[in-house]
Amino acid sequence: MDNPAKTFSESPEDPFSVHRAASVVLDDVASVVGWSTRAQTLLGHRDQDVLGRPAAEFLVHPGDLELVLGATAACLREGGWFGVVPVLHRDGHRVEVGCRVRAIARGESHREWYVVAAPASEVVQWETDRWVLDGLFRRSPIGLSVYAPDLTFLRVNRAITKFSGVPAEMHQGQRTGDFLFQPDAEAVDHQLRRVLETGRSSIFYEQPCRLRRDPQRELYVSVSAFRMQDANGHVLGVTQTIEDVTERYRARRRLALLSEAGARIGTTLDVGRTARELAEVAVPDLADSASVDLLEAVPHGGEPAQDRFGAVCRAAVQSVFPDTAEVMYPVGHTIRIPPGSTQARSLTEGRPVFEADMDRALAWLEDDPARAQAARDVGAHSLMVVPLVARGLVLGLISLWRTRRREPFEADDLTLAEEFAARAALSIDNARRYTQQHQAALTLQHSLLPGDVPGHPAAEVAHRYLPANTATGVGGDWFDVIPLSGLRIALVVGDVVGRGLHAAATMGRLRTAVHTLAQLDPTPDEVLSHLDDLVDRLASEQRQTDEDAPPVVGATCLYAVYDPVCRSCSIARAGHPPPVHVTPEGRAEIVDVPAGPPLGLGGFPFETAEIDLAEGSLLALYTDGLLGTRGRDLDDSLAMLCGALTAPAGSLEETCTTVEDTLLKGRRAGEAADDVALLIARTRVLAPEQVATWDLPSDATAAGQARTLVEAQLAAWGLEEAAFVTELIVSELVTNAYRYAAGGPITLRLIRDNQLICEVSDTSSTSPHLRRAQTTDEGGRGLFLVAQLSERWGTRYTREGKTIWTEYPLHSGF
Repeated sequence: MDNPAKTFSESPEDPFSVHRAASVVLDDVASVVGWSTRAQTLLGHRDQDVLGRPAAEFLVHPGDLELVLGATAACLREGGWFGVVPVLHRDGHRVEVGCRVRAIARGESHREWYVVAAPASEVVQWETDRWVLDGLFRRSPIGLSVYAPDLTFLRVNRAITKFSGVPAEMHQGQRTGDFLFQPDAEAVDHQLRRVLETGRSSIFYEQPCRLRRDPQRELYVSVSAFRMQDANGHVLGVTQTIEDVTERYRARRRLALLSEAGARIGTTLDVGRTARELAEVAVPDLADSASVDLLEAVPHGGEPAQDRFGAVCRAAVQSVFPDTAEVMYPVGHTIRIPPGSTQARSLTEGRPVFEADMDRALAWLEDDPARAQAARDVGAHSLMVVPLVARGLVLGLISLWRTRRREPFEADDLTLAEEFAARAALSIDNARRYTQQHQAALTLQHSLLPGDVPGHPAAEVAHRYLPANTATGVGGDWFDVIPLSGLRIALVVGDVVGRGLHAAATMGRLRTAVHTLAQLDPTPDEVLSHLDDLVDRLASEQRQTDEDAPPVVGATCLYAVYDPVCRSCSIARAGHPPPVHVTPEGRAEIVDVPAGPPLGLGGFPFETAEIDLAEGSLLALYTDGLLGTRGRDLDDSLAMLCGALTAPAGSLEETCTTVEDTLLKGRRAGEAADDVALLIARTRVLAPEQVATWDLPSDATAAGQARTLVEAQLAAWGLEEAAFVTELIVSELVTNAYRYAAGGPITLRLIRDNQLICEVSDTSSTSPHLRRAQTTDEGGRGLFLVAQLSERWGTRYTREGKTIWTEYPLHSGF
C-alpha cells in the first residue's frame, strides 16, 4: 500500500460511507425526492412507491411523532442533525436507524435535506469505536504509538507527548532512537521488529526508558505491542502501548531490597562486617553514597553512652564513585559531631531526618571545608540520616546521599531506610554484645594460659597460640611448660571439647590440676588418670548445678616429661594427636605413643611410652586445630608438619613460623576455624661432670659416708662454701632413708647447674612429713631444718620407691 497514513485515517467500517449507507433526499416540506437502492434494502420501500410522498406518511409511527418532530426542529435550527430515530419498515415493524442529516441549498430560497442512514446498531458501534479511538489518542493516560513497517512513527497520543516533550505532529517520520538513549531505544526496536515479523503480540514487557532530554530522570515503562494488518492480511505497521510503571518498579525494588537486606545484613557476629553489609545493601539501589558511623564504644563491645553524642567512628563507606577519599572520611576515622548538625539531631532525637539544604546537611564538616566543597562538587543534593537504634540504645547512624540520581529522597525511601537500619541495628547490637562476651572470654582464656615461658636447663622452648575466629567462640586449647625436680621438665598440650566460656573455664581447671599433679611427680599415665577422673567429676557437677550450660563432653591431653640427665622422655596421651620427634640429623618421625581414650570417658587405662632423645632433638606437641584444614587428609597434614619441622631454621621461633605458614597458609589469629596450640622443645643434656651419683649402704655409716662424698665433690666443683649446708641436708636425708627404708639400697645424687640439687632415693614408699617439734622432743627437727635451708624441697615417687630432693641457688653470697 502506497500511503499507510491515509489508509489508517479512512476507516472502511464507517456505516455512513457511500458503499454501505442508505441515502434519502427530502424537499422543504419533507417529501421524498430521492431514494437509494440501499434505502430500499434497509426499509423495504421501492423508490416508485415513495417518491413524492411525505416521509411522515409512511415512515413515522404515530407513537414516534413527537420524537421525530423534535429531531426535525433541531435540524431546522442547526442546519443538520445526527442521531437515532425509529422508522417504519414496509412490512409494518419499526426499525431503529442512525441518521446523519445535512441541508443542501438549491438556489437562494430553496433547500433540500440529504439524509444518510444505517442500522442503529452499526452506527452505535461505529460511534463507540470512534470515540474510543479518540479517547486513546486524546485522553488516555497510557501512551499509544503507531509505527509504520519501517518503525517510523505514524501517530502518537498525548500521553506520549508528555513522555517525549515533543508535539504529536513532530513525531511523524521520527524513530524511537530520536527520543531515547541508544540501549533503551534498541530494546524497543527489537521488540517491535519481532512483533512485526512473527505476528505474536508482546505483553507487559518492562524496561528502562531514559529520555535524551532528561537523562537523570529514572523512568521505567511497561510496553505491549501488536501487529496491524488489513482484511487482506497486508501488514500496515505495529501499535505499541506504553505505561509509566516507575512507582511500581520502585515498590518492587524496595521489596527486593528488603528481601536482600534480610539475607545480607547480619550474616556474622562482627560489628564492622555488619556495618559494611548495611552500606553495601543501600548503594546503589537506594542511595548513591552511604556511610555508617558508630558511637565509639560500640565496635569494642562497650555500652554506648546515651547522654552525649560527641563523636562517632566511621565503620563503613560505600559509593557509586570509585574514589571517595576527598569526599568521605575513611573507615576507622573518628568524626566530631557539631551540635545542631543534621547528624546530631538524628542521634539526639532518635529519629530519621531528611535534609535537602546542603548547607545544613554538610554542617558536620565545618572543621573540614575542603571536604564539604568536594561533596558539593560531585552534586550532593539530598541527605537522609537514620539512627541505628536497638533495644532502646542509639548505636550510631547511617547517612545516605544522592548525587547522580536527580530525584530527592521521598517518604517511601525513608520507610525502606528505616527498615534497613532497624535490621542492621539489631545485628550490630547482637555483634556488640557478642564482642563484649567474646572479649571477656578471651581475657579469661589468656589469663589461664602461660605468658612468656622462662628458660630451662632441660630444653629450649618456643610456642604459638592462635585463637579461632570470633564466630566460633573461644576454645579450650592450652599448653604448658612445667619445671620439675631434678632439672626435669614437663611439656603439656590439651584441648577441651566445645567452645565458649565454659570450655575456657574447664581448660583453666584442667591446667591448674596438671600443675598440682606435676608437683607430686606421678608418671604421665598417672597424671592422665587423675585428669580423667577430674573431667568426669566436672561433668557431673555441671549437670547438677547448671542444666542450661553446655555439657562438659571431654578433653584430650598429651603429657611428656623429659629428663636431661638420662636423656629419656616419658610420654602419655589421652585421645590427643601424637608428638613429632626430629633427630639432630633432621629426620622427622611420629612418636609411637599408645593413643588412650579422651579424658572423661572413665574406666580406661593410659600407657606411658619411653624414648631417648639425643641432645638437640626437637619434640613438637600440638592440638588438632593445626592439622584440621578442610579438604586435606590427616596423613597429608602430618607429612606437611614433619616437612616444616625439618626445614632449615635459625631458631625455634622461625620453626614455629614455618609450621604456621605451611599448615595454616598464613592465616592469622582469629581467622582459623579452630584454636591452634603449638609447643616445640629442643632438648639439652647435662654434661656428666655436672652430675655425681653414689650408692650407699643401708646402715648407720651411710650418713658419714655421704658427708665425706659430698665434701669431696663440692671441693672438686669449687663449691667449698656450700659444703656445710649441703652436708647437713644430705646427712638428714640419708639418716631418714636408713631409718625408714627397711634395709633397701640408698642412692645419693648431686646435680649442679644454676642451682645445687640434692636427691636421696630409697625403696620405701612412705612419705616424710614436716612437723613442728616440741621443745622437749629429742627428734623430729630434721625435715624442718631441710626446709629452712633449701629454697624448695619435695618428694617424688618411682616404681622402686621414692626420692626426696632439695634445691637451693648457687650465688656468690651463699
